[in-house]
Amino acid sequence: MLVGANGAGKTTLIRIITRITGPDSGRVLLDGHAMTDADVARMGYLPEERGLYKKMKVGEQALYLARLKGMDKADASKKLKDWFERWDLAGWWNKKVEELSKGMQQKVQFITTVLHGPKLLILDEPFSGFDPINAELIRGEILRLRNDGVTIMLSTHSMPSVEEMCDHIALIDKSRVVLHGNVKEIRRRYATDTYKLEFRGHKVAFADALAYHGEILEHKEEDGITTARVKLLHGAKLNNVLGATIHAVDYIGAHEEVPRMHDIFIRAVSETTPEAITSGMTE
Repeated sequence: MLVGANGAGKTTLIRIITRITGPDSGRVLLDGHAMTDADVARMGYLPEERGLYKKMKVGEQALYLARLKGMDKADASKKLKDWFERWDLAGWWNKKVEELSKGMQQKVQFITTVLHGPKLLILDEPFSGFDPINAELIRGEILRLRNDGVTIMLSTHSMPSVEEMCDHIALIDKSRVVLHGNVKEIRRRYATDTYKLEFRGHKVAFADALAYHGEILEHKEEDGITTARVKLLHGAKLNNVLGATIHAVDYIGAHEEVPRMHDIFIRAVSETTPEAITSGMTE
């Protein structure tokens, strides 16, 4: 997953990887070797700015794009018609592209991006403009491809997508990597030892028993159940808090607050310094 604010350099990096734009310095490696023009055939690239020839028939254009990727005409035609059938596009094969809705055009472009079986799939804001049903269709297909061993590079502003779909993330700001790594490990790294504790009992007794081990950040009570956000102190663990307070209240639940990627994104960018950038690139 590639994330960053507008203008951070995400699309420029993608254009360098796909050899649309040449880099000022550095190089791109694919499977351990410097990329060549021949490697482009192993990729699928869906740009954020969609573009189909409006006057061409849908099937004709999809077949044309498949042939550009080196596919045999008969094989491409069969696979396209299978995709069109599954995605409720079969009746539009002989229609002009301009007759399709924006969402339908995007579905056609997604199909032509993955039809040739790329080993590296680059998707720039793939959910942009889709209604929830079709966004879920695309999401399911991306996950299927990932499970089939396709390496997928996803550029998006959607932080929920990061948490739901991605194994690794690279956050860039001003064309520099400021944070990268496994998504679960990053969320754990940014955790603040804050827990949401739910219990029945006297709040004052709970606070007194908590004492050294934690600080109550906020609390609320509803239907006799108190929910308290507690930040652990002095290196305490959750078991220390539970052990110190369990005689004072009856616990219903205890949940750690793991930060969302949205919050991590904002924090990482706001904390960016030249030293932080260097550290982030050499972890």
